[in-house]
Amino acid sequence: MATGGIEIVRLTGGEASAAIPDLSRLRCEVFRAWPYLYEGTAQSEADYLGAFIEADDAIIIAAREGDAIIGAATASPLMSHTPEFGPLFAAHGIAPDGVFYCGESVLLEDYRGRGIGHAFFDKREAAGRDLGAARGQAFTHFAFCGVIRSDDDPRRPATYRPLDAFWRKRGYQPVAGMVGAYPWREIGDTAETDHPMQFWLRPASADLKPNAG
Repeated sequence: MATGGIEIVRLTGGEASAAIPDLSRLRCEVFRAWPYLYEGTAQSEADYLGAFIEADDAIIIAAREGDAIIGAATASPLMSHTPEFGPLFAAHGIAPDGVFYCGESVLLEDYRGRGIGHAFFDKREAAGRDLGAARGQAFTHFAFCGVIRSDDDPRRPATYRPLDAFWRKRGYQPVAGMVGAYPWREIGDTAETDHPMQFWLRPASADLKPNAG
């Protein structure tokens, strides 16, 4: 798949492993900005990605301009990636084994607004449907989560625009009370702290045209 001259591809095997240094730098750069303010290191990201790649059914999608990776997105079954969230989904009447989790998505600022975000979702949702067919049991829901920040947080840039409208266009809706937590170290902090994460879901059976809008 190509979007405005950018190639969107799934990385597997040795290609995924070879891309870890570039993916690590990309994630550190993008997540350092609002709203995550993540003080990451290339080594910690490389460790995370190395373990993620080895997990069953892990999906890594990359956006490439020539040989340069300018964006990436991850996905996997929820219970393969973050089984600790299983009880949260079960408490809301959703079987955790039926959830395909669209994890992190990062894209350099200069490449935003070109449809690459839609392509990331298209690719990951297609992978979820293929995986469900292969295992003989379709996933019931696609899900992701985003950090909750206060609108009046003084660190919030005046030019920041949340992605809620984009996510809703994809058919996702926030589920009231479905809030988990991820720990990370923010810029200027000396230790990790938990951050509330709002989960968004859409039924996997929902009809949505690929790359809509």
